[in-house]
Amino acid sequence: MNTIKKGLLVALTLWLPVGLSFAGNKEPEGYKFELIKEIPHTSVKNQYKTGTCWSFAGMSFFESEMLRMGKPEVDLSEMFLVSMCYRDKAMKYVRMQGNTNFGPGGELYDDLYIVNNYGLVPESVFPGIKYNEEKHVHGEMDNMLRNMVESVVENKSKKLSPVWEEALYNTIDSYLGTLPQNFEYQGKTYTPRSFASDFCGIKGDDYIQITSFTHHPFYEQFILEVPDNWLWSEFYNVPLDDLQEIVDFSLQKGYSVLWAADVSEKGFVSTKEGIAVIPDKTPVKMSDVQIAKWDSLSEKDKESELYKFDSPGKEKNITQEIRQIAFNDLETTDDHAMHLIGLAKDQNGTTYYKVKNSWGKYNELDGYFYASQPYLRYKTTSIVVNKAAIPEAIRKKLKL
Repeated sequence: MNTIKKGLLVALTLWLPVGLSFAGNKEPEGYKFELIKEIPHTSVKNQYKTGTCWSFAGMSFFESEMLRMGKPEVDLSEMFLVSMCYRDKAMKYVRMQGNTNFGPGGELYDDLYIVNNYGLVPESVFPGIKYNEEKHVHGEMDNMLRNMVESVVENKSKKLSPVWEEALYNTIDSYLGTLPQNFEYQGKTYTPRSFASDFCGIKGDDYIQITSFTHHPFYEQFILEVPDNWLWSEFYNVPLDDLQEIVDFSLQKGYSVLWAADVSEKGFVSTKEGIAVIPDKTPVKMSDVQIAKWDSLSEKDKESELYKFDSPGKEKNITQEIRQIAFNDLETTDDHAMHLIGLAKDQNGTTYYKVKNSWGKYNELDGYFYASQPYLRYKTTSIVVNKAAIPEAIRKKLKL
């Protein structure tokens, strides 16, 4: 998942979007949230200068699952997953002769894949920083690994050496550390596999990933066509209303949700506000006074006015068709992975989802934010949930 996105051009003449007003200088009351449900979770972490949101969100999700099951709180190593995925991703890239994606990003399924095939380890055993930095910085490593696999694929001798894998693995180890085979934790010896099963109680097969798009049949599985799905993993496809019902049901029943979404919309405010909304831009007729005031603004100020989020307002009605168009037009991409850990309402009674992010304490909400239901319906690319957190009627349709 990445965060690169094209800009949005807004053109207005004699029409004013709903919610925009030039009348008076009344101070907005702002957003006021009341938590309805909050799932036990661990502290906010910081992926910093890396493209590894999928791993940070996944470990946060597993940590909450452990708390739900009555297991002790533990800080799981995100970089263990990054190290393992880079190794397997390199093998696939070479086998595909460079015709697949290779980079730091990943899909939510990557977390389940690593648990099933390699296990988990605590952060204290594998912090994943061997390059004289306090926080994760991967630009140099990402570029070096990319150059290495490209060199292997472009090898003009038409025959690979028997040591290219070792060279790549050594490079990963130089940046992230040597992978532990056995380790001590709280007085016991574990392997990554036994730690995942015996201490954490996490089994990847207990979870499934779900999406909602019309270019494939509903209630069947398909390979989602996004670049970071390097494992070609399959997603269960459900109608949009079912997707929202699954999320709501999961949170109400005490199960958190692993969430992948596009965060490049103007409605995603990644600064101090801590909100993600899809404002309704339905135009209404301007008065002469409003036209004069609007025309007096610079283009920059016009855009600023359009995307002020001083208080709750009307949001766009998100349908299956609108959602599909945004995906088809590449306006919705798999930008970012996050962790849904609660339900809340604003002062108007509108429902929001409390989201734990992985950018450290970057805003006034200490690294959390609230996403509206329209935002979730519009910009979700996929979710991962415990199978037990799916309503029975939907489980039957999915044949689970």
